[in-house]
Amino acid sequence: MAPAQRIKLFTLSTCSHCNKTKKFFRENGIDMEFVDVDLLTGSERERVMDEVRKLNPDCSFPTICIDEHNILVGFNEEKLKKALNIA
Repeated sequence: MAPAQRIKLFTLSTCSHCNKTKKFFRENGIDMEFVDVDLLTGSERERVMDEVRKLNPDCSFPTICIDEHNILVGFNEEKLKKALNIA
């Protein structure tokens, strides 16, 4: 198992790639925080979208932030495993 990392997912509740990403983390027992951006409203939604825009100017989902410096966009199991140092 990889050492503890701070992982934050920016997702949409209806996005199949986002749901696959959340499932990947759960099935691998990896702690993460996620925000379903489409379920937010008002200033909270705008604040989170500003954060997403800084990490991923295309604002596509899922946007995965690992330890605040490693940003992955979209669901790719092999890239996730490599970024997380898991087999």
